[in-house]
Amino acid sequence: MPASPASPDSSRTDAASFDYEAALAACASGEQQALHRIYQHESRRLLGVALRIVRDRALAEDVLHDAFMNVWTKAASFDATRGSGRGWIHTLVRNQALSVVRTSGREVSVDEEMIEAIEGEAVANAAPMAEAFEISADIGRLDECLHRLDVTKRNSIMLAYLDGCSHSEIAKRLNAPLGSVKAWIKRGLLSLRECMA
Repeated sequence: MPASPASPDSSRTDAASFDYEAALAACASGEQQALHRIYQHESRRLLGVALRIVRDRALAEDVLHDAFMNVWTKAASFDATRGSGRGWIHTLVRNQALSVVRTSGREVSVDEEMIEAIEGEAVANAAPMAEAFEISADIGRLDECLHRLDVTKRNSIMLAYLDGCSHSEIAKRLNAPLGSVKAWIKRGLLSLRECMA
């Protein structure tokens, strides 16, 4: 695996047409080039996901490395009936980053269990999953539901669950009262649950 994430140009070239499911199947068959192709297409975005959660570049790079090791070793467990390949990969990175944050003792948003409940609902009709890394929300559907929210609710939720900000930090960033931020997150999460049900 390369030492640093792919350049923006290489990760964007044909990302829209990239077949993540086929690449994961190839990884499961032991094709190292398939892992390299996934890395080239997604490493830049995945590093951003990790960095927003752990807030340290070196730590985010470690998270990305460990997550790609999981992609390689657990690719055979990916099931396309339970979600998209890209969503599965992003979930591995997010879970790895959250695990690092938890073990380092840093606090994450107080409503973390709420986002895990939303992820669970996204796959509620799928067969139960044996391990946590298999949990994969339908990223496209979640994105669509997020865009249906008004800007304040969407921004509050994104800051809480992508950036790992506390309610107080969100209030400062949005220059809004703390009570409003809490209400926006609560109502936004309820709307997301309804949308994804």
